[in-house]
Amino acid sequence: MAEKRDYYEVLGVSKNASEDEIKKAYRKMARQYHPDVNKAADAEAKFKEVKEAYDVLSDSQQRARYDQYGHIDPNQGMGGGGFSGDFGGFGDIFDMFFGGGGRRDPNAPQRGNDLQYTMTVEFKEAVFGKETDITIPRTETCDTCHGSGAKPGTKPQTCSVCHGSGQQEVVQNTPFGRMVNRRSCSNCQGSGKIIKDRCGTCHGSGKVKKQRKIHVRIPAGVDDGAQLRMSGEGEGGLRGGPAGDLYIVIRVKPHEFFEREGDDIYCEVPLTFAQAALGDEIEIPTLTEKVKLKIPAGTQTGTFFRLKGKGVPKLRGMGQGDQHVRVVVVTPTKLSDEQKDLLRQFSSLEGDSGHGQDSSFFDRVKKAFRGE
Repeated sequence: MAEKRDYYEVLGVSKNASEDEIKKAYRKMARQYHPDVNKAADAEAKFKEVKEAYDVLSDSQQRARYDQYGHIDPNQGMGGGGFSGDFGGFGDIFDMFFGGGGRRDPNAPQRGNDLQYTMTVEFKEAVFGKETDITIPRTETCDTCHGSGAKPGTKPQTCSVCHGSGQQEVVQNTPFGRMVNRRSCSNCQGSGKIIKDRCGTCHGSGKVKKQRKIHVRIPAGVDDGAQLRMSGEGEGGLRGGPAGDLYIVIRVKPHEFFEREGDDIYCEVPLTFAQAALGDEIEIPTLTEKVKLKIPAGTQTGTFFRLKGKGVPKLRGMGQGDQHVRVVVVTPTKLSDEQKDLLRQFSSLEGDSGHGQDSSFFDRVKKAFRGE
Protein backbone atom coordinates (compact mmCIF):
# COMPACT_ATOMS: atom_id res chain seq x y z
CA MET A 1 0.00 0.00 0.00
CA ALA A 2 1.34 3.46 -0.89
CA GLU A 3 2.45 5.58 2.04
CA LYS A 4 0.06 8.40 2.87
CA ARG A 5 1.25 11.94 2.36
CA ASP A 6 1.38 14.34 5.28
CA TYR A 7 -2.03 16.02 5.64
CA TYR A 8 -0.50 19.49 5.97
CA GLU A 9 1.48 18.89 2.78
CA VAL A 10 -1.70 17.73 0.99
CA LEU A 11 -3.46 21.03 1.79
CA GLY A 12 -0.32 23.12 1.31
CA VAL A 13 -0.43 24.72 4.78
CA SER A 14 2.00 24.90 7.68
CA LYS A 15 1.59 22.83 10.84
CA ASN A 16 0.60 25.92 12.83
CA ALA A 17 -2.02 26.99 10.27
CA SER A 18 -5.24 28.44 11.68
CA GLU A 19 -8.69 26.92 11.14
CA ASP A 20 -9.49 29.63 8.58
CA GLU A 21 -6.27 28.94 6.63
CA ILE A 22 -7.04 25.22 6.56
CA LYS A 23 -10.61 25.88 5.44
CA LYS A 24 -9.56 28.26 2.66
CA ALA A 25 -6.90 25.85 1.43
CA TYR A 26 -9.42 23.01 1.36
CA ARG A 27 -12.02 25.00 -0.57
CA LYS A 28 -9.47 26.08 -3.14
CA MET A 29 -8.15 22.55 -3.73
CA ALA A 30 -11.60 20.95 -3.60
CA ARG A 31 -12.72 23.22 -6.43
CA GLN A 32 -9.53 22.44 -8.33
CA TYR A 33 -9.84 18.65 -8.13
CA HIS A 34 -13.63 18.22 -8.01
CA PRO A 35 -14.41 15.34 -10.47
CA ASP A 36 -17.24 17.36 -12.03
CA VAL A 37 -14.77 20.10 -13.00
CA ASN A 38 -11.42 18.35 -13.37
CA LYS A 39 -11.52 15.47 -15.87
CA ALA A 40 -7.94 14.32 -15.24
CA ALA A 41 -7.51 10.61 -14.48
CA ASP A 42 -6.15 11.29 -10.98
CA ALA A 43 -8.56 14.12 -10.07
CA GLU A 44 -10.96 11.95 -8.06
CA ALA A 45 -8.12 10.36 -6.07
CA LYS A 46 -6.65 13.79 -5.29
CA PHE A 47 -10.09 15.11 -4.33
CA LYS A 48 -10.53 12.25 -1.86
CA GLU A 49 -7.02 12.83 -0.46
CA VAL A 50 -7.78 16.54 0.07
CA LYS A 51 -11.13 15.73 1.73
CA GLU A 52 -9.51 13.16 4.06
CA ALA A 53 -6.84 15.66 5.09
CA TYR A 54 -9.46 18.36 5.75
CA ASP A 55 -11.70 16.01 7.77
CA VAL A 56 -8.81 15.34 10.16
CA LEU A 57 -7.24 18.80 10.39
CA SER A 58 -10.56 20.65 10.73
CA ASP A 59 -11.44 18.62 13.85
CA SER A 60 -9.42 19.83 16.87
CA GLN A 61 -9.32 16.41 18.58
CA GLN A 62 -8.39 14.49 15.43
CA ARG A 63 -5.80 17.12 14.55
CA ALA A 64 -4.16 16.88 18.00
CA ARG A 65 -4.07 13.09 17.71
CA TYR A 66 -2.61 13.33 14.20
CA ASP A 67 0.03 15.85 15.31
CA GLN A 68 1.11 13.41 18.04
CA TYR A 69 0.89 10.06 16.26
CA GLY A 70 0.73 10.86 12.54
CA HIS A 71 -1.10 8.27 10.42
CA ILE A 72 -0.61 5.54 13.08
CA ASP A 73 -3.72 4.77 15.11
CA PRO A 74 -2.68 4.89 18.80
CA ASN A 75 -5.54 2.55 19.66
CA GLN A 76 -4.07 -0.29 17.61
CA GLY A 77 -1.59 -1.31 20.28
CA MET A 78 2.16 -1.90 20.09
CA GLY A 79 3.82 -1.23 16.74
CA GLY A 80 0.56 0.00 15.23
CA GLY A 81 -0.44 -3.54 14.37
CA GLY A 82 -2.23 -4.65 17.51
CA PHE A 83 -1.70 -7.95 19.32
CA SER A 84 -1.93 -11.11 17.24
CA GLY A 85 -0.77 -14.71 17.16
CA ASP A 86 -1.81 -17.48 19.51
CA PHE A 87 -3.27 -15.14 22.11
CA GLY A 88 -5.91 -13.74 19.70
CA GLY A 89 -6.04 -10.26 21.31
CA PHE A 90 -6.61 -8.81 24.78
CA GLY A 91 -9.79 -10.79 25.44
CA ASP A 92 -8.03 -14.14 25.13
CA ILE A 93 -5.06 -12.97 27.22
CA PHE A 94 -7.36 -12.24 30.14
CA ASP A 95 -9.23 -15.49 29.51
CA MET A 96 -6.00 -17.48 29.87
CA PHE A 97 -5.06 -15.97 33.21
CA PHE A 98 -8.42 -15.19 34.80
CA GLY A 99 -10.83 -17.73 33.33
CA GLY A 100 -12.66 -15.41 30.92
CA GLY A 101 -16.09 -14.00 31.62
CA GLY A 102 -17.83 -10.90 30.28
CA ARG A 103 -18.31 -12.29 26.76
CA ARG A 104 -21.26 -11.14 24.73
CA ASP A 105 -24.10 -13.59 24.28
CA PRO A 106 -23.79 -14.85 20.67
CA ASN A 107 -27.57 -15.16 20.45
CA ALA A 108 -28.32 -11.63 21.65
CA PRO A 109 -29.83 -9.11 19.21
CA GLN A 110 -27.21 -7.26 17.19
CA ARG A 111 -27.53 -3.81 15.62
CA GLY A 112 -27.11 -3.58 11.86
CA ASN A 113 -24.21 -1.83 10.18
CA ASP A 114 -24.31 1.85 9.25
CA LEU A 115 -24.16 2.78 5.57
CA GLN A 116 -22.72 5.78 3.74
CA TYR A 117 -24.03 7.24 0.49
CA THR A 118 -22.42 10.13 -1.42
CA MET A 119 -24.87 12.48 -3.13
CA THR A 120 -23.77 15.18 -5.59
CA VAL A 121 -26.07 18.20 -5.83
CA GLU A 122 -26.07 21.41 -7.83
CA PHE A 123 -24.89 24.64 -6.19
CA LYS A 124 -28.38 26.14 -5.96
CA GLU A 125 -29.89 22.86 -4.74
CA ALA A 126 -27.56 23.03 -1.74
CA VAL A 127 -28.57 26.66 -1.16
CA PHE A 128 -32.33 26.22 -1.38
CA GLY A 129 -32.72 22.56 -0.42
CA LYS A 130 -34.05 19.63 -2.36
CA GLU A 131 -36.25 16.56 -2.00
CA THR A 132 -35.41 13.48 -4.01
CA ASP A 133 -35.46 9.67 -4.00
CA ILE A 134 -32.30 7.59 -3.92
CA THR A 135 -31.85 3.85 -4.35
CA ILE A 136 -29.29 2.09 -2.18
CA PRO A 137 -28.23 -1.55 -1.93
CA ARG A 138 -28.47 -2.80 1.63
CA THR A 139 -28.78 -5.99 3.63
CA GLU A 140 -32.17 -6.62 5.19
CA THR A 141 -33.75 -9.34 7.30
CA CYS A 142 -34.90 -12.26 5.17
CA ASP A 143 -38.70 -12.23 4.81
CA THR A 144 -38.83 -15.99 4.26
CA CYS A 145 -37.23 -17.12 7.54
CA HIS A 146 -37.61 -13.82 9.43
CA GLY A 147 -33.90 -13.75 10.11
CA SER A 148 -33.51 -17.21 11.66
CA GLY A 149 -31.67 -18.65 8.66
CA ALA A 150 -33.66 -21.89 8.96
CA LYS A 151 -36.07 -23.31 6.42
CA PRO A 152 -39.71 -22.36 7.16
CA GLY A 153 -41.22 -24.93 9.53
CA THR A 154 -37.83 -25.68 11.17
CA LYS A 155 -35.72 -23.98 13.82
CA PRO A 156 -31.99 -23.64 14.48
CA GLN A 157 -30.73 -26.17 17.03
CA THR A 158 -28.48 -25.46 19.98
CA CYS A 159 -24.85 -26.36 19.25
CA SER A 160 -23.95 -29.66 20.95
CA VAL A 161 -20.30 -28.65 21.38
CA CYS A 162 -20.61 -25.24 23.10
CA HIS A 163 -24.22 -25.76 24.33
CA GLY A 164 -25.28 -22.42 22.89
CA SER A 165 -22.54 -20.28 24.44
CA GLY A 166 -20.64 -19.85 21.18
CA GLN A 167 -17.35 -20.54 22.99
CA GLN A 168 -15.07 -23.50 23.57
CA GLU A 169 -12.82 -23.93 26.58
CA VAL A 170 -9.27 -25.17 26.16
CA VAL A 171 -7.67 -26.25 29.46
CA GLN A 172 -3.89 -26.18 29.76
CA ASN A 173 -1.68 -27.24 32.67
CA THR A 174 1.30 -24.90 32.99
CA PRO A 175 3.97 -24.24 35.66
CA PHE A 176 1.73 -21.37 36.77
CA GLY A 177 -1.24 -23.66 37.30
CA ARG A 178 -4.33 -24.64 35.38
CA MET A 179 -5.10 -22.19 32.57
CA VAL A 180 -8.42 -21.87 30.72
CA ASN A 181 -8.54 -20.31 27.27
CA ARG A 182 -11.89 -19.54 25.67
CA ARG A 183 -12.22 -19.36 21.91
CA SER A 184 -15.02 -19.06 19.39
CA CYS A 185 -16.67 -22.43 18.88
CA SER A 186 -15.38 -24.10 15.72
CA ASN A 187 -18.56 -26.14 15.29
CA CYS A 188 -21.02 -23.23 15.09
CA GLN A 189 -18.51 -20.41 14.36
CA GLY A 190 -19.52 -18.67 17.57
CA SER A 191 -23.25 -18.43 16.85
CA GLY A 192 -24.30 -21.03 19.43
CA LYS A 193 -26.74 -22.48 16.88
CA ILE A 194 -26.62 -25.11 14.16
CA ILE A 195 -28.91 -24.82 11.14
CA LYS A 196 -29.52 -28.22 9.57
CA ASP A 197 -32.18 -27.15 7.06
CA ARG A 198 -31.14 -23.80 5.64
CA CYS A 199 -33.54 -21.22 4.25
CA GLY A 200 -33.62 -21.40 0.47
CA THR A 201 -33.82 -17.61 0.12
CA CYS A 202 -30.94 -16.43 2.31
CA HIS A 203 -29.05 -19.77 2.45
CA GLY A 204 -28.90 -19.68 6.23
CA SER A 205 -27.53 -16.17 6.73
CA GLY A 206 -30.86 -14.66 7.80
CA LYS A 207 -30.19 -11.67 5.51
CA VAL A 208 -30.72 -10.78 1.87
CA LYS A 209 -29.44 -7.98 -0.39
CA LYS A 210 -32.09 -5.58 -1.64
CA GLN A 211 -32.34 -2.32 -3.57
CA ARG A 212 -34.23 0.08 -1.34
CA LYS A 213 -35.72 3.41 -2.50
CA ILE A 214 -35.48 6.12 0.18
CA HIS A 215 -36.93 9.64 0.13
CA VAL A 216 -34.34 12.23 1.13
CA ARG A 217 -34.93 15.84 2.16
CA ILE A 218 -31.83 18.04 1.84
CA PRO A 219 -32.23 21.14 4.04
CA ALA A 220 -31.64 24.61 2.63
CA GLY A 221 -28.16 25.93 3.37
CA VAL A 222 -26.33 22.60 3.43
CA ASP A 223 -22.65 22.89 2.49
CA ASP A 224 -20.11 20.65 0.76
CA GLY A 225 -18.97 17.78 2.98
CA ALA A 226 -22.03 17.89 5.24
CA GLN A 227 -23.51 14.61 6.51
CA LEU A 228 -27.22 13.86 6.83
CA ARG A 229 -28.14 11.04 9.23
CA MET A 230 -31.20 8.93 8.47
CA SER A 231 -31.95 6.81 11.51
CA GLY A 232 -32.79 3.16 10.88
CA GLU A 233 -32.10 3.30 7.14
CA GLY A 234 -28.85 1.29 7.36
CA GLU A 235 -28.49 -2.48 7.19
CA GLY A 236 -30.91 -4.71 9.08
CA GLY A 237 -29.98 -6.05 12.50
CA LEU A 238 -29.42 -9.67 13.51
CA ARG A 239 -31.72 -11.72 15.72
CA GLY A 240 -34.23 -8.93 16.09
CA GLY A 241 -31.64 -6.19 16.60
CA PRO A 242 -32.31 -2.63 15.33
CA ALA A 243 -31.21 -1.49 11.88
CA GLY A 244 -28.17 0.75 11.48
CA ASP A 245 -28.24 4.31 10.21
CA LEU A 246 -27.66 5.79 6.76
CA TYR A 247 -25.24 8.71 6.45
CA ILE A 248 -25.57 10.80 3.30
CA VAL A 249 -22.44 12.80 2.45
CA ILE A 250 -23.20 15.90 0.39
CA ARG A 251 -20.95 16.94 -2.49
CA VAL A 252 -21.77 20.35 -4.00
CA LYS A 253 -20.85 21.12 -7.61
CA PRO A 254 -18.97 24.41 -8.14
CA HIS A 255 -20.91 27.28 -9.73
CA GLU A 256 -19.54 29.12 -12.77
CA PHE A 257 -20.32 32.57 -11.30
CA PHE A 258 -20.88 32.31 -7.53
CA GLU A 259 -18.48 31.14 -4.85
CA ARG A 260 -19.51 30.31 -1.30
CA GLU A 261 -17.83 30.96 2.05
CA GLY A 262 -20.04 29.74 4.86
CA ASP A 263 -23.37 31.56 4.50
CA ASP A 264 -21.94 34.32 2.27
CA ILE A 265 -21.80 34.40 -1.51
CA TYR A 266 -19.01 36.02 -3.53
CA CYS A 267 -18.91 37.03 -7.19
CA GLU A 268 -16.96 39.27 -9.58
CA VAL A 269 -18.54 41.79 -11.94
CA PRO A 270 -16.68 43.63 -14.74
CA LEU A 271 -16.84 47.42 -15.11
CA THR A 272 -15.77 49.56 -18.03
CA PHE A 273 -13.31 52.40 -17.41
CA ALA A 274 -16.11 54.92 -17.99
CA GLN A 275 -18.43 53.21 -15.49
CA ALA A 276 -15.73 53.14 -12.82
CA ALA A 277 -14.67 56.75 -13.42
CA LEU A 278 -18.11 58.35 -13.87
CA GLY A 279 -20.23 56.03 -11.76
CA ASP A 280 -23.21 53.99 -12.92
CA GLU A 281 -26.10 51.81 -11.83
CA ILE A 282 -25.70 48.19 -12.92
CA GLU A 283 -27.66 44.94 -12.63
CA ILE A 284 -26.23 42.22 -10.40
CA PRO A 285 -27.45 38.60 -10.53
CA THR A 286 -28.18 37.09 -7.11
CA LEU A 287 -29.29 33.59 -6.16
CA THR A 288 -32.95 34.53 -6.60
CA GLU A 289 -33.20 37.62 -8.82
CA LYS A 290 -31.40 40.55 -10.42
CA VAL A 291 -30.90 43.68 -8.31
CA LYS A 292 -29.64 47.20 -8.99
CA LEU A 293 -26.25 48.24 -7.59
CA LYS A 294 -25.10 51.86 -7.60
CA ILE A 295 -21.43 52.28 -8.51
CA PRO A 296 -20.00 55.57 -7.15
CA ALA A 297 -17.80 57.72 -9.40
CA GLY A 298 -14.10 56.93 -8.97
CA THR A 299 -14.59 53.30 -7.96
CA GLN A 300 -11.31 51.38 -8.02
CA THR A 301 -10.86 47.82 -9.29
CA GLY A 302 -11.11 45.26 -6.48
CA THR A 303 -13.68 47.25 -4.50
CA PHE A 304 -16.27 45.12 -2.68
CA PHE A 305 -19.95 45.96 -2.35
CA ARG A 306 -22.27 44.11 0.05
CA LEU A 307 -25.80 43.03 -0.80
CA LYS A 308 -27.29 42.36 2.61
CA GLY A 309 -29.44 39.24 2.98
CA LYS A 310 -28.69 37.95 -0.53
CA GLY A 311 -26.55 35.03 0.60
CA VAL A 312 -27.30 31.47 1.76
CA PRO A 313 -30.12 30.67 4.21
CA LYS A 314 -28.65 29.79 7.61
CA LEU A 315 -28.83 26.05 8.20
CA ARG A 316 -29.44 26.38 11.94
CA GLY A 317 -31.13 29.67 12.60
CA MET A 318 -33.13 32.43 11.00
CA GLY A 319 -32.01 34.80 8.28
CA GLN A 320 -29.37 34.37 5.63
CA GLY A 321 -25.89 35.51 4.72
CA ASP A 322 -24.85 38.33 2.40
CA GLN A 323 -23.61 38.56 -1.16
CA HIS A 324 -20.28 40.31 -1.73
CA VAL A 325 -19.68 41.79 -5.17
CA ARG A 326 -16.11 42.54 -6.26
CA VAL A 327 -15.84 44.90 -9.21
CA VAL A 328 -13.01 44.56 -11.74
CA VAL A 329 -12.22 47.38 -14.15
CA VAL A 330 -11.64 45.84 -17.56
CA THR A 331 -9.06 47.43 -19.84
CA PRO A 332 -10.23 47.41 -23.49
CA THR A 333 -7.98 45.54 -25.91
CA LYS A 334 -9.42 46.72 -29.24
CA LEU A 335 -9.97 50.44 -29.73
CA SER A 336 -11.05 52.41 -32.78
CA ASP A 337 -8.96 55.35 -33.96
CA GLU A 338 -11.55 57.75 -32.58
CA GLN A 339 -11.46 56.06 -29.16
CA LYS A 340 -7.66 56.22 -29.13
CA ASP A 341 -7.74 59.94 -29.93
CA LEU A 342 -10.23 60.59 -27.16
CA LEU A 343 -8.09 58.68 -24.66
CA ARG A 344 -4.99 60.62 -25.72
CA GLN A 345 -6.91 63.86 -25.14
CA PHE A 346 -8.03 62.57 -21.76
CA SER A 347 -4.47 61.55 -20.88
CA SER A 348 -3.22 64.99 -21.83
CA LEU A 349 -5.84 66.71 -19.69
CA GLU A 350 -5.14 64.30 -16.82
CA GLY A 351 -1.44 65.09 -17.00
CA ASP A 352 -2.15 68.80 -16.77
CA SER A 353 -4.32 68.27 -13.71
CA GLY A 354 -1.76 66.19 -11.85
CA HIS A 355 -3.85 63.01 -11.98
CA GLY A 356 -6.61 64.51 -9.87
CA GLN A 357 -7.33 62.71 -6.63
CA ASP A 358 -4.74 60.01 -7.41
CA SER A 359 -1.78 62.42 -7.61
CA SER A 360 -0.36 61.19 -4.30
CA PHE A 361 -0.36 57.60 -5.62
CA PHE A 362 1.46 58.57 -8.82
CA ASP A 363 3.89 60.66 -6.80
CA ARG A 364 4.75 57.61 -4.71
CA VAL A 365 5.31 55.55 -7.87
CA LYS A 366 7.65 58.24 -9.33
CA LYS A 367 9.63 58.36 -6.08
CA ALA A 368 9.98 54.58 -6.12
CA PHE A 369 11.41 54.67 -9.66
CA ARG A 370 13.83 57.40 -8.59
CA GLY A 371 14.93 55.26 -5.64
CA GLU A 372 13.68 57.77 -3.08
